Amino acid sequence: QVQLVESGGGLVQPGGSLRLSCAASGSIFRIYAMGWYRQAPGKERELVATITRIGSTNYVDSVKGRFTISTDNAKNTVYLQMNSLKPEDTALYYCNVDALTGLARRSFWGQGTQVTVSS
Repeated sequence: QVQLVESGGGLVQPGGSLRLSCAASGSIFRIYAMGWYRQAPGKERELVATITRIGSTNYVDSVKGRFTISTDNAKNTVYLQMNSLKPEDTALYYCNVDALTGLARRSFWGQGTQVTVSS
Protein backbone atom coordinates (compact mmCIF):
# COMPACT_ATOMS: atom_id res chain seq x y z
CA GLN A 1 0.00 0.00 0.00
CA VAL A 2 1.05 3.60 -0.64
CA GLN A 3 0.34 6.56 1.60
CA LEU A 4 0.43 10.22 0.57
CA VAL A 5 0.74 12.94 3.19
CA GLU A 6 0.07 16.49 2.03
CA SER A 7 0.86 19.73 3.82
CA GLY A 8 1.24 23.43 3.22
CA GLY A 9 -2.27 24.63 2.49
CA GLY A 10 -3.86 27.60 4.19
CA LEU A 11 -5.32 31.06 3.88
CA VAL A 12 -3.35 33.67 1.96
CA GLN A 13 -4.06 37.11 0.56
CA PRO A 14 -4.15 37.73 -3.20
CA GLY A 15 -0.63 38.10 -4.50
CA GLY A 16 0.77 35.90 -1.75
CA SER A 17 2.60 32.59 -1.90
CA LEU A 18 2.21 29.08 -0.55
CA ARG A 19 4.23 25.90 -0.92
CA LEU A 20 2.49 22.55 -0.93
CA SER A 21 4.31 19.31 -0.13
CA CYS A 22 3.31 15.69 -0.63
CA ALA A 23 5.38 12.80 0.67
CA ALA A 24 4.76 9.28 -0.62
CA SER A 25 5.61 6.22 1.45
CA GLY A 26 4.92 2.51 1.48
CA SER A 27 5.55 -0.29 -0.98
CA ILE A 28 6.90 1.81 -3.84
CA PHE A 29 9.25 0.26 -6.36
CA ARG A 30 9.23 3.12 -8.84
CA ILE A 31 7.48 6.45 -9.25
CA TYR A 32 6.67 7.35 -12.85
CA ALA A 33 5.08 10.74 -12.26
CA MET A 34 3.77 12.98 -9.52
CA GLY A 35 1.33 15.82 -9.75
CA TRP A 36 -1.16 18.20 -8.25
CA TYR A 37 -4.84 18.53 -9.06
CA ARG A 38 -7.44 20.86 -7.61
CA GLN A 39 -11.17 21.00 -7.20
CA ALA A 40 -13.11 24.16 -6.46
CA PRO A 41 -16.68 24.06 -5.11
CA GLY A 42 -19.13 23.21 -7.86
CA LYS A 43 -16.37 22.44 -10.36
CA GLU A 44 -14.69 19.32 -11.64
CA ARG A 45 -11.24 18.30 -10.52
CA GLU A 46 -8.59 19.70 -12.84
CA LEU A 47 -4.92 19.07 -13.42
CA VAL A 48 -2.66 21.81 -12.07
CA ALA A 49 0.82 20.46 -12.73
CA THR A 50 2.64 17.19 -13.24
CA ILE A 51 6.26 16.10 -13.31
CA THR A 52 7.73 12.85 -14.58
CA ARG A 53 10.60 10.92 -13.01
CA ILE A 54 12.94 12.42 -15.59
CA GLY A 55 11.79 15.94 -14.81
CA SER A 56 9.40 16.75 -17.63
CA THR A 57 6.73 19.16 -16.43
CA ASN A 58 3.25 20.13 -17.55
CA TYR A 59 1.06 22.97 -16.27
CA VAL A 60 -2.49 24.11 -16.82
CA ASP A 61 -2.42 27.41 -18.69
CA SER A 62 -3.93 29.39 -15.82
CA VAL A 63 -0.94 28.75 -13.53
CA LYS A 64 1.94 28.98 -16.00
CA GLY A 65 4.52 31.49 -14.82
CA ARG A 66 3.13 31.50 -11.29
CA PHE A 67 3.37 27.90 -10.06
CA THR A 68 6.39 25.61 -10.08
CA ILE A 69 6.35 21.86 -9.50
CA SER A 70 9.45 20.04 -8.30
CA THR A 71 10.45 16.80 -6.64
CA ASP A 72 12.93 15.35 -4.21
CA ASN A 73 13.24 11.85 -5.63
CA ALA A 74 15.28 10.61 -2.68
CA LYS A 75 12.37 11.47 -0.40
CA ASN A 76 9.55 10.56 -2.84
CA THR A 77 8.24 14.06 -2.28
CA VAL A 78 6.62 16.49 -4.69
CA TYR A 79 6.29 20.23 -4.11
CA LEU A 80 4.13 22.94 -5.62
CA GLN A 81 5.41 26.47 -5.17
CA MET A 82 2.52 28.84 -5.77
CA ASN A 83 3.26 32.53 -6.25
CA SER A 84 1.07 35.49 -7.20
CA LEU A 85 -1.96 33.64 -5.94
CA LYS A 86 -5.38 34.73 -7.13
CA PRO A 87 -8.85 34.18 -5.62
CA GLU A 88 -9.61 31.79 -8.48
CA ASP A 89 -6.82 29.53 -7.21
CA THR A 90 -8.98 28.74 -4.19
CA ALA A 91 -9.63 25.01 -4.15
CA LEU A 92 -8.90 21.72 -2.48
CA TYR A 93 -5.54 20.60 -3.83
CA TYR A 94 -4.84 16.89 -4.25
CA CYS A 95 -1.53 15.15 -4.70
CA ASN A 96 -1.34 12.30 -7.21
CA VAL A 97 1.36 9.69 -7.67
CA ASP A 98 1.70 7.22 -10.54
CA ALA A 99 3.75 4.41 -9.08
CA LEU A 100 4.74 0.78 -9.42
CA THR A 101 3.96 -1.06 -6.21
CA GLY A 102 4.43 -4.68 -5.25
CA LEU A 103 1.31 -5.63 -7.17
CA ALA A 104 0.91 -3.31 -10.12
CA ARG A 105 1.28 0.18 -11.50
CA ARG A 106 -1.38 2.36 -9.97
CA SER A 107 -2.47 5.94 -9.39
CA PHE A 108 -2.69 7.07 -5.78
CA TRP A 109 -4.37 10.16 -4.32
CA GLY A 110 -3.78 12.22 -1.21
CA GLN A 111 -6.53 13.40 1.10
CA GLY A 112 -6.38 16.99 -0.13
CA THR A 113 -5.18 20.24 1.37
CA GLN A 114 -7.26 23.42 1.27
CA VAL A 115 -5.91 26.58 -0.34
CA THR A 116 -7.95 29.73 0.16
CA VAL A 117 -6.96 33.01 -1.47
CA SER A 118 -8.90 35.90 -0.01
CA SER A 119 -8.42 39.38 1.38
